Formats: sequence, structure tokens, C-alpha cells
Amino acid sequence: MSGDEIDYPALIHEALMGVVRGVLSQVAEDGFPGDHHFYLTFRTDHPEVVMPSGLKVRHPETMTIVLQNQFWNLSVEEELFGVTLRFGGSKHHLTIPFEALTSFIDPSAEFGLQLGTSTLEEEEVEFGESREGQSTGAAGSAPERTGTVIAIDEFRKKTE
Repeated sequence: MSGDEIDYPALIHEALMGVVRGVLSQVAEDGFPGDHHFYLTFRTDHPEVVMPSGLKVRHPETMTIVLQNQFWNLSVEEELFGVTLRFGGSKHHLTIPFEALTSFIDPSAEFGLQLGTSTLEEEEVEFGESREGQSTGAAGSAPERTGTVIAIDEFRKKTE
């Protein structure tokens, strides 16, 4: 791209990441307001993702986590966020760079952002456990999709 062009796709992508960063920061500081909760899908094969090897083996490309009832130590930095979740009865900490995110959904607000090229049908879902310790879902099932998902891929310049 020449210096005479404005990189709108990059600006849109950074703005969308800013939305996700902002709401995660708000939740880290104040907790969830009302019934809000998030489905966050990310690329497990991103080199800066830090997660237990057993989860990475079960989800070699993508994984969806749910931030709702049981999560701990949510911290948000400029380039990444970290959170502790319960998987199979044990707590594990995940560190996820914002660049690894492919989608963000808040079903209670009927709001979603498509941040990458994968689709929900292709993604595996790993649900944590509810307050009562019961599973909130099963791996491989897709979250209920409602609302509008904004895909930024159509704004990206195609490379040959």
C-alpha cells in the first residue's frame, strides 16, 4: 500500500479490538452488569497464546471460552488479556493476545463482532462450569447466535 492511501481495514480492526479491550477492562474492574456474559473465540495456534497443553491438544486451532459465572483474575493489558477458568474441575490460567481473537459475542445484548476469518460453525466450544459446578455446555456445540455480527473481512484488501 502506498503512503497516499488510508488503511481503513486496519483502522476498523483496531477500533473493534478497542471495543473488546474496553468491555473486558470494565468487567475486570466492576464485574458484569446485569445478565451480560461473553463468548470469546480465539486462535489457539497463535504463538503468543498461553494455555495448558491438554487444552491445546483438544483444541489445536480455535477455542471458544465463556466468561459468565466462574472466572478469576481477569486482567487486561494493551495487547492481551488473561483469565483463570475452570476446566474439568481444575483452574487454569489463559493468556490471550487480542490479535488471536476471531469473535466476540455478548448474547444478552444481541451483540457480536467477527474479528477473524473463521466461522462459528467451524469452531469448537469449551464451556467452563457454572456456579453450581455443572457444565454449562459441551465441547463442539455452538453458542446460540442472535443479533448482528460485523465481519471486517469484506473491508480487507485481498492479497494475491
